[in-house]
Amino acid sequence: MGDTGGTPGAGTPMTGAQSLITALEHAGAENVFGIPGGAILPAYDPLFDSTKLRHILVRHEQGAGHAAQGYAAATGRVGVCMATSGPGATNLVTPLADAHMDSVPMVAVTGQVASSAIGTDAFQEADIRGITMPITKHNFLVTDPAEIPRTVAEAFYIASTGRPGPVLVDVSKDAMQAQTTFRWPTELNLPGYRPVTRPHAKQVREAARLILEARRPVLYVGGGVIRAGAAQELRVLAESTGIPVLTTLMARGAFPDSHPQHLGMPGMHGTVAAVAGLQRSDLIISLGARFDDRVTGNLDSFAPNAKVIHADIDPAEIGKNRHADVPIVGDCREVIADLVVALQAEAEQGRQGDYEAWVEFLAGVKKKYPLGYDKPADGSLAPQYVLERLGKIAGPDSIYVAGVGQHQMWATHFIGYEKPGTWINSGGLGTMGFSVPAAMGAKVGRPDTTVWSIDGDGCFQMTNQELATCAIEGIPIKVAIINNESLGMVRQWQTLFYNERYSNTDLQSKRIPDFVKLADAYGCVGLACESPDDVDATINKAMEINDVPVVVDFRVHRDAMVWPMVAAGTSNDDIKFARDMAPVFEEDDI
Repeated sequence: MGDTGGTPGAGTPMTGAQSLITALEHAGAENVFGIPGGAILPAYDPLFDSTKLRHILVRHEQGAGHAAQGYAAATGRVGVCMATSGPGATNLVTPLADAHMDSVPMVAVTGQVASSAIGTDAFQEADIRGITMPITKHNFLVTDPAEIPRTVAEAFYIASTGRPGPVLVDVSKDAMQAQTTFRWPTELNLPGYRPVTRPHAKQVREAARLILEARRPVLYVGGGVIRAGAAQELRVLAESTGIPVLTTLMARGAFPDSHPQHLGMPGMHGTVAAVAGLQRSDLIISLGARFDDRVTGNLDSFAPNAKVIHADIDPAEIGKNRHADVPIVGDCREVIADLVVALQAEAEQGRQGDYEAWVEFLAGVKKKYPLGYDKPADGSLAPQYVLERLGKIAGPDSIYVAGVGQHQMWATHFIGYEKPGTWINSGGLGTMGFSVPAAMGAKVGRPDTTVWSIDGDGCFQMTNQELATCAIEGIPIKVAIINNESLGMVRQWQTLFYNERYSNTDLQSKRIPDFVKLADAYGCVGLACESPDDVDATINKAMEINDVPVVVDFRVHRDAMVWPMVAAGTSNDDIKFARDMAPVFEEDDI
């Protein structure tokens, strides 16, 4: 059937459905996660013949969306998912919202009822374009088969350029069934969509001036640095200036954890050194970060003496939450590279920053308040120990994909991240159930890399059906369930703020279900561990199994909590290092 792998080539008469599959091939898609259904069914017939597209049949459309996210985050390419109309499309809403919050390049293709039935409340009809308008970068409804190739090309371009994000393409059933001629566009005309990647030279020079004037600067690094592939440029900037670095939840791995300049993660559960770095700074150099509420705490008291250089590819983020003294619109990689050149030019003129006292001060804070945890008095398993050992044994080249909650925070703190693309999680939306399908997508994208899904017993029970997909499709992910029998983060808040009234947070997950038997039932290998003495042997056994998925039920101490912590809505000055401790800054006056 020509060079399109089983589908007709350009200029050939074909159905709209054939055109859709051919367009996906031309756009460079190789893997599609999805489930067929009535409205999308015409597309599944030519998909059957395609040799360029691998379709992975998931067990729930939410799994398809999160798998596309995991694939995109692991590879930097556009992830693709497919679903039918109505409930199939609405099941993609959560992954689309998640991808929108975390700037993940993704294209979702959905079937729609026939154009003549749109608006009649037809069977399995939902206005998915209207539903997803606030949570997609852009979306399309296609009712003319001739427009399918151009729409697919535009969708991939919009998803992957500027600030990446999800794009939805909704195609009516009659458009897929009608005859058309395939023509792949040679150029795209998108009036009003011209993302700025090159920063303005004047703004870069002004930023360099502020950096040289500052005495307490910090590099506040967000997920935009990861999306831009700017980790190498960041390291050059950090090392050439000596400025301390902190990486947000979305930027873990953008700067090596082992680097002496790294203060860790800022925010509600950030390190004391990173929070102190922001709070006491006189200049925040924000690179691809958005001053999220989980980082700033109460905005009125956030970094009160700091000027702000805010670099972001999305102009809507600049000044949204915090006034920017120097706004820079541009791709982080280009912004950082230009900053390095500007500062080198200043250095050649004998002008360099003096941050010695500041660096020494923060090194002292980092030493005084290192990340740590108490071992359970009863000898049971500390979740932090499990993740510490997992990180050591699986190593910095593995990919770690977390769900949301306590296990996510422990994973970001107690596993060392040395390289970009090794930490994937649901940051902005905080989606429980993200981990297993996202790990599946990451493994499809990087099959030669070890991929660990780090999940809680609550999150795991939302999407564990995708283990069936993994087993059948030969996607050998590894799952570490941090099983504390609870909706752990909610329980932590109940402990701290609701007088230990544990309303509806007890999952009884060490009893029902039996995760080992569940893993076996899904065609995976199931392991269990509840003693610190068995942790290394259990992880090593999981690491040795590479032909089928492995699920490890780590039965951990129930009352372990995530520290440090800044309570929601309070000032970062109120950060506590442990439950019964006075706020750190009050104690040390830093």
